[in-house]
Amino acid sequence: MPARHVEAHKWWTLTAVCVATFMLLIDITIVNVALPDIAKALHSSFTDLQWVIDAYALSLAALLLTWGATSDRVGRRYIFVVGLGIFTVASLGCALSTSPLMLNLARAVQGVGGAAMFATSLALLAEAFHGRERGTAVGIWGATIGAAVAIGPLAGGALTETIGWESIFYVNVPIGIAAIYISLTRVAESKDPNAGPNDWLGLVTFSGGLFLLIFALVRGNAEGWGSTLIVSFLIGAAVLLVAFVVVEARIQYPMFDLTLFRKPTFGGACIAAFALSASMFSMFLYLTLYLQNGLGLSPFEAGVRFLPLSLLSFVVAPLAGRLSARVPIRALIGGGMALVGIALLLMRGLSASSEWTALLAGFIVAGIGVALVNAPLASTAVSVVPPERAGMGSGINSTFRQVGIATGTAALGALFQHILVSDATGPLARVPAEVLAQGRTPLPGPAAHEAYLTLFTDGLNDILLVAAIVAFAGAVLSFALIRGSDFVASHGAPPPPEAEPELTVAG
Repeated sequence: MPARHVEAHKWWTLTAVCVATFMLLIDITIVNVALPDIAKALHSSFTDLQWVIDAYALSLAALLLTWGATSDRVGRRYIFVVGLGIFTVASLGCALSTSPLMLNLARAVQGVGGAAMFATSLALLAEAFHGRERGTAVGIWGATIGAAVAIGPLAGGALTETIGWESIFYVNVPIGIAAIYISLTRVAESKDPNAGPNDWLGLVTFSGGLFLLIFALVRGNAEGWGSTLIVSFLIGAAVLLVAFVVVEARIQYPMFDLTLFRKPTFGGACIAAFALSASMFSMFLYLTLYLQNGLGLSPFEAGVRFLPLSLLSFVVAPLAGRLSARVPIRALIGGGMALVGIALLLMRGLSASSEWTALLAGFIVAGIGVALVNAPLASTAVSVVPPERAGMGSGINSTFRQVGIATGTAALGALFQHILVSDATGPLARVPAEVLAQGRTPLPGPAAHEAYLTLFTDGLNDILLVAAIVAFAGAVLSFALIRGSDFVASHGAPPPPEAEPELTVAG
């Protein structure tokens, strides 16, 4: 497309990217509050619910870097449109699902499309906008992310309650078709003539190892941690992930450039991304089950309860961005992670008689902490690497986020089920772990209901503690590793955080 057409159509490019991003993120945040209704409609087990989250996060994490490299070679608009098409068709598949397996397979395909969309969004904006306008465009894109995160739980609750859980997926179909039309007719194509080949061996070893690890964590309690299947999967995961590191260290065009970790700040940023997802965002599934199944709130009512967290995160993020010019980046990220840890501790102390307000203080502190971390995190990941490696730096950081969600959700779920089975007494001791973890009283009668809520909240208190420890570990390590001297001189001072926003919610 000639340069004058690129200039004329740049705002259409921004529109297409923002619409696609909004659709992608709304779908992620909406799913959280719809999970209990999905479980009832499809007779899903607790493991099935974990896979609704993990199937998406796994495919997104595995393919994000691969789609980015592919788009550089074959065309960024082309891959963006392919991603939109995959995501739209997969959304229809989710809505039409009649079984947990069908839904989870469709969610995995959604992640494939989502990875293609997310991997190319910033590249399309960078090609269409230059100078000060680029900052404006990326800022609008970042605001779209914040708006989606803020209104997602409320919109999800309203759609689920008034129309049905299927509507949260159906709504993507017309939006996706419109975004595809705009992209094909108004968005310019761009490529990198010096792009290298895809790292297929890295893709296979990374995604294979990650899948075996998550499967073992999700199924460990049901199959037995000492069973041949689980032990074999854990060994296989270790072998494949070690092989992945060896492959990436030796090939000419790795999808995961290990040399970037030579700067401690880059490692600190990735640790913070992983810890935030593995702690706070991984708890959303279990907090949602507690609010809806344990306390009997409707999807919309549960979405309203999450608003203090999501709205505060949206409001505080710009303030944190301005603070980064006066406060060391490691203090913002490390301090934000510490606040997330404190927030998770504030949510503890639940009992059978607790109301949702017992979580309110934690939600408020978590919203502030998440904003303090997310605002400078994305810019840190790209500002400590050479400018020509900024795309990979951002992609690796996003991959750590999705790996954190996948492993955190699975690991906390495995621990939660183990605690419930170990602590159950009387008639509850005969109830399977999959049923105990759903949050709904499995036995009739008020006495059984109180006994079950006591068991459930005790287990929830324990995994909140584990999540808090993960957050505090992330705070310590990010504060220790992130240092101003690592920022690349050609970047200058760390850029405004809103200049390079990233996906910041559970998948």
